[in-house]
Amino acid sequence: MISRSYTNLMDLATGNFPAFGKVGKRLPRIMTVPGIISEFDDDNSNSVTSDVPSSICQDRMIIVANQLPLQAHRRPDNRGWAFSWDEDSLLLQMKDGLPEDMELIYVGILKVEVDPSEQDDVAQVLLENFKCVPAFLPPEVFSKYYHGFCKQQLWPLFHYMLPLSPEHGVRFDRSLWQAYVSANKIFADKVMEVISPEDDYVWVHDYHLMVLPTFLRKRFPRVKLGFFLHSPFPSSEIYRTLPVRDEILRALLNSDLIGFHTFDYARHFLSCCSRMLGLEYESKRGNIGLDYYGRTVGIKILPVGIHMGQLESVLNLADTEWRVRELRDQFKGKKLLLGVDDMDIFKGISLKILAMEQLLNIHSEWRGKVVLVQIANPARSKGKDVEDVQAETHSAAKRINATFGSPGYEPVVLINGSVPFYERIAFYTIAECVVVTAVRDGMNLTPYEYIVSRQGSAKLDETLGLSPNTPKKSMLVVSEFIGCSPSLSGAIRVNPWNIDAVAEAMNAAISMPEGEAQLRHEKHYRYVSTHDVGYWAQSFTHDLERSCRDHIRRRCYSIGFGFGFRVVALDPSFKKLSIDHIVSAYKRTKSRAILLDYDGTVMPQTSINKTPGPEVIWILNSLCADPRNIVFIVSGRGRQTLSQWFSSCETLGIAAEHGYFIR
Repeated sequence: MISRSYTNLMDLATGNFPAFGKVGKRLPRIMTVPGIISEFDDDNSNSVTSDVPSSICQDRMIIVANQLPLQAHRRPDNRGWAFSWDEDSLLLQMKDGLPEDMELIYVGILKVEVDPSEQDDVAQVLLENFKCVPAFLPPEVFSKYYHGFCKQQLWPLFHYMLPLSPEHGVRFDRSLWQAYVSANKIFADKVMEVISPEDDYVWVHDYHLMVLPTFLRKRFPRVKLGFFLHSPFPSSEIYRTLPVRDEILRALLNSDLIGFHTFDYARHFLSCCSRMLGLEYESKRGNIGLDYYGRTVGIKILPVGIHMGQLESVLNLADTEWRVRELRDQFKGKKLLLGVDDMDIFKGISLKILAMEQLLNIHSEWRGKVVLVQIANPARSKGKDVEDVQAETHSAAKRINATFGSPGYEPVVLINGSVPFYERIAFYTIAECVVVTAVRDGMNLTPYEYIVSRQGSAKLDETLGLSPNTPKKSMLVVSEFIGCSPSLSGAIRVNPWNIDAVAEAMNAAISMPEGEAQLRHEKHYRYVSTHDVGYWAQSFTHDLERSCRDHIRRRCYSIGFGFGFRVVALDPSFKKLSIDHIVSAYKRTKSRAILLDYDGTVMPQTSINKTPGPEVIWILNSLCADPRNIVFIVSGRGRQTLSQWFSSCETLGIAAEHGYFIR
């Protein structure tokens, strides 16, 4: 059965208009044990309070993201699946910042494809054992939604890459947009199965689900809904090239709170709302809000952090200690520069390697003494662009090693493929400096992980032969185009496109006096350790709760079709204007002041000829003829124009140029 929230939204994307009859009896949202399914009337399904309360406790957060925080593997006997938590998932780590008694339910897709015959059993197991609700997307929809619209259109656009030619990206494809809408609708249906709309909070994550808020708001006008974007949000000049720009903006504005990593990303979003939708924001006591049809949509600026507990536990592993000892011996007597990036066109790996080449060219004293280790994680997307980046990176590394290498010395060590977390921590621990040259990145937590790793642990201090009281140091060279850059005031910020500047920054980092490097590290560690993922989740949740406080006292009216749908929120004291009441009051009163705006009121905004016609002049003269009326035209137009137009209305008052001139 297709739910009612499907109406109009999917129609907009596909152009199909299915006929809906009356929806029959609804089933309870969750049923995990055998029992009798209670029946109830759904005649009032459009009411905010018509939904049956969930049996799950009221203090609850539903977290919706593209992927569930789970690892899935086939059992050895190939009978069924084995599931476990993905400890590296941000969705799982953020629970540290939420109240202990708050129940979390996760909605998303699995990282593996499950046969349709097994989907019901898998969904039951995940709900009972992990409180996860899987969204199973048809393979064709998933391919177009994720690899198509998300990775080939939204991801490049949000990273400032336009498809100027077929060789430089995929042009907008309506079928991919339709798949994106369909996938978001499936996610929304899964949320509707478990939500108690009056009590639960919903937190939606990232650009994969940007139209999901409209589906939920349409079904539950008072839903408590937050959205956080983990990627950059581009400037209006870039974003406005997207053919479905208005639809996505309006969908996001159906949230109560929208979060961004940096002020720049939030500023770009607000600029898009202003230029494309005519919405202006205001700031009250440090809180930024957009008034959207009576609802205040909050804007939250808060960079995400790392999970301190997980990272510190890895620092104390025996595997980490062993790998640190091995790497220390391998790079003994050399300064180690480290890069950890996905093999992605936006990570600037080749720019970093070219800067290393320039460093060795300009500063010959570092030849044989400095090594750049680049860990290149597998690319998350596919295509010729990724293949070109891989080829360029390997070619540059090979050329540098051939030019500056010698027996026992390789200036660029390229590690293809991901490495275990403990090994990455070991590299961080011995690295003199981490270099991040991404040309555009949402956040990038590599510098944060590096800082905590350099702080070390008692075991690693012993392994490295350091005294427990030895001050720690770390150096960072980071691109000014990544989200974490504003938070790291002690880092050396660079324009990654300026190869000479990056090379000089590398030189400055490995030449930095110890005292200065220690001060910078101390400052960074203090910030990173206090602004972790728990702090981020707690702060966002607190603001979401504050943004939703007045829901219960507002009168909500749903208006609009498709992605033009919105909820008009009105004060309880608001009363609809009655024409009969106005006419009655008009007749009774003895003195009336009538102020009429010209453009948009007396004359339609869409009118090409703005000169008032005979009918308008007659109506105004009729009003002015009544001695009990004082009638004024109020306009921003010039006095000469208005005086000429209304010269025949001798008793009509005119306030020209917004009241500066009055007749």
